[in-house]
Amino acid sequence: MAGLRERKKLDTRKALSDAALELAFERGLDNVTRDDIAARAGVSLRTFSNYFTGKYDALAYRQVERVRRSLDALRARPSDEPLWAAITAAVLAPLEDDGAAATVPSPEQLGEVRKLLLTPEARAAVSKEVFADWVEAIAARTGTDPDRDMYPRLVVGVIRAVAEAALDNYVHADPPVHITTLLRRGFAAVAAGLPAPVTGSTTS
Repeated sequence: MAGLRERKKLDTRKALSDAALELAFERGLDNVTRDDIAARAGVSLRTFSNYFTGKYDALAYRQVERVRRSLDALRARPSDEPLWAAITAAVLAPLEDDGAAATVPSPEQLGEVRKLLLTPEARAAVSKEVFADWVEAIAARTGTDPDRDMYPRLVVGVIRAVAEAALDNYVHADPPVHITTLLRRGFAAVAAGLPAPVTGSTTS
């Protein structure tokens, strides 16, 4: 029974997040309210408030949930797999499962994504706890101490940098590019030691 209840909560949370994203694309981020999101999802404002503090949290939920799923994917990777190969596969797994690898947004949608990514509220929505869990996972995988060793924090810092660079490129790309292509390209550059790009290379 508890499992079913948790499943329903997850479904409601996802429905609210999806509604927020749909409305942002339809009306523009500035023209979306909590009431609008609740109405689109078919729930009360009180129910919305039980799950999210505001529209930015609702919009960021998909990203937060993918970060957690990628962490689970990393823990499931073979222990003898090279670190950056495992990280690349883990980060891409939830995006590919959700069909993001086959999705290219319209210029209008990219404009709203760009606006969202620039807001401090959206950038703060991915909690520090999520990345602390990543530090623990990297430490466990590399045999380092998450508190005393710098290495696992450096790795997580690089993962975040690749993700931010890929997102920045994603929202400015013309013509549009799949986000998975950009992430794969970024992690490949890191795994290769970040060699200087050849003139005209798309890695920069």
